[in-house]
Amino acid sequence: MKKIKKRSDCPISCSLDIWGDKWSLLIIRDLMFAKKCRYSDFLKSSEGIATNILATRLQTLEENKIIEKSEDPESKAKGLYKLTPRGIDLLPILIEIDLWSEKYFPIPEDIKTMLIEVKKDKVEFIKKSIEELENND
Repeated sequence: MKKIKKRSDCPISCSLDIWGDKWSLLIIRDLMFAKKCRYSDFLKSSEGIATNILATRLQTLEENKIIEKSEDPESKAKGLYKLTPRGIDLLPILIEIDLWSEKYFPIPEDIKTMLIEVKKDKVEFIKKSIEELENND
């Protein structure tokens, strides 16, 4: 695993060193909510990530065991990405980001619909979502 240079021992700072940049969080979002799993899928996201940045972020997330790559059964030259248990554990953080964003920004209807379910019973929503992600092999 590539050694990440820590800026401090602060848990927030250490976490952000691994997954705290815009692109890494969007890759995690796409794996978690959009069920994207191929390099080409990530390139199609509306934010328009550059190929060199995508490759670097995927490598960093893989080296830090947030995601793992496996062979694509349809093509030996391509890979499939999925969240590891460590990556799945980021679900509550992404939910909280969505809840915060809903207070201050217009958000898409599909996210509004999801947040309605979250607000009914956040603990149960997170539990069910984690189970789905864990069984998504």
